[in-house]
Order: sequence, then C-alpha cells, then structure tokens
Amino acid sequence: MFEFLSDPNFVQQLEILRSEFLPAAWETIYSLVLQVLFSYAIGLPLGVLLVTGEKNGIRPLPTWLMKSIHGGINLLRSVPFLILMIVALPLSKLLVGTKIGTAATIPPMVIAAFPLVARMVESSLREVSHGVVEAAQSMGASAMQIVTRVLLPEAMPSLLSGGAITMTTILGYGAMAGIIGGGGLGKLAIDYGYYNFKTFVMWVAVIGLIVLVQLIQTAGTKLSKVCDKRLRNRK
Repeated sequence: MFEFLSDPNFVQQLEILRSEFLPAAWETIYSLVLQVLFSYAIGLPLGVLLVTGEKNGIRPLPTWLMKSIHGGINLLRSVPFLILMIVALPLSKLLVGTKIGTAATIPPMVIAAFPLVARMVESSLREVSHGVVEAAQSMGASAMQIVTRVLLPEAMPSLLSGGAITMTTILGYGAMAGIIGGGGLGKLAIDYGYYNFKTFVMWVAVIGLIVLVQLIQTAGTKLSKVCDKRLRNRK
C-alpha cells in the first residue's frame, strides 16, 4: 500500500522539499512584507488624497490633478499583472541590478499593488461618517489633524480588512511571478511541479501558499474586530 514511499521519484521530491521548501517559504514571506510596506507607502497617501482632495473634501485639489490621479490608478489597475511585470522588469534591473529572483519582483509588484491599496484606502475612508468630520472641522482641526486623528482611526477596522485582502492579492501575484523568474513558493511550484512534473512538490508548495493566505485573512479579520468600536460597544 505504501510502496510509493520507496519510489525513487518520490524520494527525490522529498529531498527537494527538505532542501528548498523552507528557503522558498522565507523568500515568499520577506518579499511579501517588503512589497506590502512599499505599496502602502505609496498607496495610503494616494488613497487619502482621493478623498480629501475631491471637490467637497477637506482640502480640495485642482480638478486636473484629481483626474490625473484617478486616471493613473485606473490605468495601472487595468493592465494584466504578468504584462505589467514584464514591462517593469527594466526598472528592476535599474533599481536592484537584476531581472530575475525575488528582489527583482519587488518593484513590479509594488507598481501592481499600490493602485489597489489606494482604492482600498479610498473605499475605507468614504465609510467614515461625514458628521464626525464636520464635528472635527467645527472644532478648528486642521486637514492633517482630521486625517490622522479622525479619518484613519475611524476607518481602521475597514483598513485592516482591506489590508488582509491586499496582502493575499500580493501573495497571489508573487506566486504568478514564478513564471518569469520570481522566487519563493510560486517558483518552487512552477519549476518543479509544472516544468519537471514533480506533482508532490507542487502540491506542497500550493498548500503552503494556502496556509499563508488563511493566516493572513484570519489575522486581518480578528484585528478588524478588535478595532471596531461598534462591536466593543455591544458587549
């Protein structure tokens, strides 16, 4: 019944997993962290501008500028990820000195992810009650104070839920990046599972990605509930 355990091909796959699974998982995790940090460094301020800079916002911006921001975000979001990644590889060569490997995937991934972050942040901030913002304005709060002490704190549960969705989306992008030389679990699954027919290696890598997605989503959901004042007030 367990004769497959002594099969040379299966033993070889176990050896591949023993030597490469943990390094690939680490590459996936640390690249995910960097990609999320850089994506939010760009996307969070843009998302805030999309809300505060509109015509009736707390700090209106010129119409042409707002249209340019919206147009640029929509343009980047409409380009398929793999095409965007191929187009952006020269930027990786310029910034990190290579077009292959985990580091090379970070610039294209950030370009693909920050528009999603901007839209997530915009959607979360629009859920904040206008009455709360108006109350802060009537008390003489500046635009920056309203953003940092009213909008972002009030929207925190939604921002955390959106952050979990963003992280799982970036994780999926990273897995696809293995097709064109990216590292991590995606590369492990594609190189061994797809190109070399090591099915067991592929499934273990896929299960590893699924576990990461579940952990991220569960943590995001729990943190969102902890920060939700409406749920705390019901207790």
